[in-house]
Amino acid sequence: MKFGVGKDMAFVLMKAIVFSLMSVFTLMPGLLVLFCPALDKTRHKKLLPDISALGRFAVKMRHIIPLLFVVTLFFAIRLSSNCPYAYSFTDLETAKMTEQQQAYFKIKEVFGTSNMVALLVPSGDYEAERAILEELESYPEVKGTMGLSTIEAMDGHMLTEAMGPRALSELMGLDYEIVEALYSLYAMENSQYGQLIGGIEEYKVPLFDMFIFLKDMMDKGNISLDTGEGDMDIGSMLSQLDTARQQMKNDNYSRMVVYLNLPEESMDTYKFLMEIRRICGQYYPGDYYVVGNSTSSRDLAAAFSRDNMIISTLSIVFVVIVLLFTFRSVGLSILLVLVIQGSIWINFSYPTLINQPLYFLGYLIVQALQMGANIDYAIVISSHYQENKRSMHHKEAIVHALNSAFPTVLTSGIMMSSAGMLIGNMSAQPVVAIMGMCIGRGTMVSVLLVLFVLPSILVLGDSIIERTHFHIPFLISPVSRKTGNVRIQGHVRGEMSGWVDGWFDGTVNGDVNLSLSTGVELYELSPGDKIQEAQP
Repeated sequence: MKFGVGKDMAFVLMKAIVFSLMSVFTLMPGLLVLFCPALDKTRHKKLLPDISALGRFAVKMRHIIPLLFVVTLFFAIRLSSNCPYAYSFTDLETAKMTEQQQAYFKIKEVFGTSNMVALLVPSGDYEAERAILEELESYPEVKGTMGLSTIEAMDGHMLTEAMGPRALSELMGLDYEIVEALYSLYAMENSQYGQLIGGIEEYKVPLFDMFIFLKDMMDKGNISLDTGEGDMDIGSMLSQLDTARQQMKNDNYSRMVVYLNLPEESMDTYKFLMEIRRICGQYYPGDYYVVGNSTSSRDLAAAFSRDNMIISTLSIVFVVIVLLFTFRSVGLSILLVLVIQGSIWINFSYPTLINQPLYFLGYLIVQALQMGANIDYAIVISSHYQENKRSMHHKEAIVHALNSAFPTVLTSGIMMSSAGMLIGNMSAQPVVAIMGMCIGRGTMVSVLLVLFVLPSILVLGDSIIERTHFHIPFLISPVSRKTGNVRIQGHVRGEMSGWVDGWFDGTVNGDVNLSLSTGVELYELSPGDKIQEAQP
């Protein structure tokens, strides 16, 4: 990801996986051996039924279910591509909300919300600031603006209005000599000696700058103003102006605030942000900033589209590579990834259908988890299917594969989907709750596709799976020698009362001296075993 949060999430997930593998391969075997007697004593009868009927149904519907799956994917891809992503969690509603969240949505429902955008421009040019705010206020998308140039100081005079010493003395009710001395001191402080020579009477300074200068001089003890009773409280006014300075201006930049009649996240908002940038660029070419929740959302949206494409593509590529080394079949690897990726598309079609915003980080995390975790369900069924095919017809193999894998898939699926649903309904944190709901929903979709769609796809695509099967020449096991009635299935190379090299599925009665490719089985048959002929 372009943002650092992607690296942080990846590091946390990788640590969890490494620690899990270490526990499974080191701690779990010892625990199983230690508690083996207790495990044997607590065995119970099989609770889950066989699902042979589901396997036979998959065989009968092998020409219909894959077609329906393809049609479903067509609509799922279109719907998921229009998923309403959210890039801030302010407006995300969840099943459980805190009192603060409930109050926010109630206020929004009654009074609406205000979308604030801040403009940072180089300080000093009050005329340019005033021109920008006046032009922005002419747009219907703008509810109001605020800046130093739009704040009234007193008696109709704006805070950034330039004023000479006589006008200021009349405005504030101070002696002209005091104000004139103040202007002279200001000119010397800012190295404007020409004003002293030419005459301080014509010297004009923005009211805000003069007030702040007066406040600083009073704080340092250089100036003391003693106003009569009933006059304005200059100290209080100067304190308020100092607070405004802290919020609106520093030595380098001035801050202006624009309140929009637009939501924080929408295409209209993003377009108007471009208009704001255009207006600011006329007065401050290349040296201004537009900041706010809307600008953050726009930047996240621009980066997310790129990150999402890269992450989705690389996730699929790496999963396919792992499956290629596992099953050594291009067709089978692609079919498994297609089923799980299909469950991801279906999962993220739901927010589009109900028009519920989905936090963009939640999408990236759930997509990675669903692809990485739920692919195991497909692998379990496919592994049993490939193993059963070595001793039976592929139509029977899928029935036995479903019966063997059903407890594993159902148990893991129920645990993961239940955990996700509980998080989604119990957490008041919007991002966590939405991620939990997506994980739970996505897991249920994956389990349903693996049990009801994948078997038909495997049976229908069996010829493709076999034709795209390959062996890795350098993965050769040591020479295996057998004598007697020997069953062989797979690619072998060696002597069987004569030199052979190729794919073999049959039984040899004699001496066997072969090198076996990885995954090839070679075992002796007992005298009572029947030799099963290969099925077409």
